[in-house]
Amino acid sequence: MSSASETGGVTGTQDKDYNLIWYVEACLNNALRLESYIQDAERAKDTEVADLFRKAQADSRKGAELGKKLLRARLNGG
Repeated sequence: MSSASETGGVTGTQDKDYNLIWYVEACLNNALRLESYIQDAERAKDTEVADLFRKAQADSRKGAELGKKLLRARLNGG
């Protein structure tokens, strides 16, 4: 069975809330990793790359916040 067809039979978690939790965690991990990349670019005085990574980091944070909002609503029954 491929992971693309996994619908809870392997993990025991069929609801979409698990997917939202994974998504939020991935966004937050990405934002954290990008912080290191930003610092590397700043040390190299490469503002163009640092700015790109800052934008990507902001997008990751936004994705995490949107995911948390949706997850919160679903867990609260609405």
